[in-house]
Amino acid sequence: MKVVVVGCTHAGTAAVKNILANHPDAEVTVFERNDNISFLSCGIALYVGGVVKDPAGLFYSNPEELTSLGATVNMEHDVTNIDTDAKKVTAKDLKTNEEKIVDYDKLVVTTGSWPIIPPIKGIESKNVLLCKNYNQANVIIEQAKDAKKVVVVGGGYIGIELVEAFAESGKQVTLIDGLSRILNKYLDEPFTNLLEKELIDRGVTLALGENVNEFVADESGAVTKVVTASQEFDADMVILCVGFRPNTDLLRGKVDMLPSGAIKVNEYMQSSNPDIFSAGDSTVVHYNPTGKDQYIPLATNAVRQGMLVGQNLVEQKVKYRGTQGTSGLYLFGWTIGSTGLTKESAALNDIDVNVTVIEDNYRPEFMPTTENVLMEIVSEKGTNKILGAQFLSKYDITQSANTLSVAIQNGMTLEDLALQDFFFQPHFDRPWNYLNILAQAALAEAE
Repeated sequence: MKVVVVGCTHAGTAAVKNILANHPDAEVTVFERNDNISFLSCGIALYVGGVVKDPAGLFYSNPEELTSLGATVNMEHDVTNIDTDAKKVTAKDLKTNEEKIVDYDKLVVTTGSWPIIPPIKGIESKNVLLCKNYNQANVIIEQAKDAKKVVVVGGGYIGIELVEAFAESGKQVTLIDGLSRILNKYLDEPFTNLLEKELIDRGVTLALGENVNEFVADESGAVTKVVTASQEFDADMVILCVGFRPNTDLLRGKVDMLPSGAIKVNEYMQSSNPDIFSAGDSTVVHYNPTGKDQYIPLATNAVRQGMLVGQNLVEQKVKYRGTQGTSGLYLFGWTIGSTGLTKESAALNDIDVNVTVIEDNYRPEFMPTTENVLMEIVSEKGTNKILGAQFLSKYDITQSANTLSVAIQNGMTLEDLALQDFFFQPHFDRPWNYLNILAQAALAEAE
């Protein structure tokens, strides 16, 4: 069996390892455009901020490992065409310009995503940078050495983490986002209000509800200003973090996709062409809170889907369980976890929900110290089915997002969580765990 894998970051690496573990006789050929694999882009801000000293730790695999497992790995090769009728992949060696054509029985498309580059005047200016891969991270670190005024465009996780890294290193930082709140995909207003105040207190300039109209450059072509509809901000360096789009042009018109370009797959990671599998940032996920296919590019989704490709390549063995889009963040001492629907995303999906927000200590007041936990739970009206949750505290409560992710995936209700068995030990929690208390408060409001 000949298998060609196109793209080898998280999903591709997981797919190759699991294909060879389940089918050791398979001839697996890998094409990767970059000179590295498995880079954890979620660690870029830690690398930029100097928390991670050795970037080697941000890679959990390498071409040599995949080769030792039996794969033929072609680094710095750009796939230029996929002939799905003849089952042939054409790739160009970026170092020699040599062209290779390889046959396949099964094709695995794990081509990932690329940052969205909006059509803004002056965007080609020097020091207007993207933040996705290892090479871009190195450019940011190098140029940040001389930059004093940094503008970050985009208030999602990557943007916020970069803002923290630059602020901690003494830069003058401005955050611009077209929406009125930071982290709006993950958190509702009580949480973002608190975090926005923290950013302002740390000296960060927030320009929310503002779209960038122009990047102004000097005679050398280097950016000097970022212009919005109502303001101008001086800048030595700009980082664009406005989202990602799937890298799926090679298969456009050849398999079913969402309008965004994300490849549609079934429960076994097969596209509409059963011999073409897809996983990771090039692919849809099944979003359990809504029961619909969505595009949620996360490394957690990628590695799970990649593993399932290896399990299901020859026969349908293991079904995809879907995702809740669970995520966590550390920002200026705050730990933040979220999973599933927010109040805003529930409204966008026309789902009628109850939303309960409470604040409580994570452990008894008689202990020498404790911390407040700000919590929200989102549940379906009428059924009390749990659809989402958010947590924020100086105490590390991020694993609570994982707990609620399990609850959502398994269709649990507020009643289930209100009486769920959690241990009690005063060092860690109370006789009623704060998750019990949150669910009980939600039930009281729902009555």
